Amino acid sequence: MTTSFHIPDLGLGTFRLTGNAVIDSVRNALEVGYRAIDTAQIYGNEAEIGQAIADSGVAREQLFLTTKIWTENLGGAQLLPSLRESLAKLRTEQVELTLIHWPSPASAVPLNETLDALMQARELGLTRAIGISNFPVALQQQAIDAIGAHNIATNQIELHPRLQNSAVVAHAKQHGIRITSYMTLAYGQALKEPLIQAIAAAHGATAAQVTLAWALARGFAVIPSSTQRVNLESNLQASALRLSDAELAQIDGMDRGERLVNPDGLAPRWD
Repeated sequence: MTTSFHIPDLGLGTFRLTGNAVIDSVRNALEVGYRAIDTAQIYGNEAEIGQAIADSGVAREQLFLTTKIWTENLGGAQLLPSLRESLAKLRTEQVELTLIHWPSPASAVPLNETLDALMQARELGLTRAIGISNFPVALQQQAIDAIGAHNIATNQIELHPRLQNSAVVAHAKQHGIRITSYMTLAYGQALKEPLIQAIAAAHGATAAQVTLAWALARGFAVIPSSTQRVNLESNLQASALRLSDAELAQIDGMDRGERLVNPDGLAPRWD
């Protein structure tokens, strides 16, 4: 991985978007200026995203595509074929970033086996960079021990004002691994917070913009999703919003460990 590799600060998330909904979301996002798109094998929308990109007229080299390997494909014999299938659906020869979506349940597949396959995928040019997702500190350290922190582009985790995952964030920062925040708006719950609404009013901004601006100011990449063009445009403008140190500290103080994504049989032991 070259040192110039950079994950865009703000991209489009596509979780729970399928069929025409994801086609419209990606089309609108590309039209208003997004250039990073985050998907996953389990989302079942890679083919539609590939179609939307092909129809958009946006040059492939301008885009940053992320996909994630599902747990059934973490084995050494499954990972590369599954990634090639994802590339075919996305109509591209390479994605910019490939992540382990969730740690292997009950460590059924050794982490080293998966990471070795990911490293091979990078060497083969199927992906420019590799990373992890939903990894707590212990597994993040295990990944670092296996392939070195310099080979881990990001750990993508649930992170929003109500769940700030400070232990994972601190550990990642210590090792130079960037955090990507998913569910940054907490399924919209963050937008109902009186504090965030008050800060938004003070800036003439939306609550979503304030929440995203907070995450960006803390150095996280964010991937909010929307099916509404007006919200896509508005979210994109969050990168220009500057909150004061006091406002950032107020939002930091909202952490209450409120995890929204904790699927039975998948979730690791959280910190």
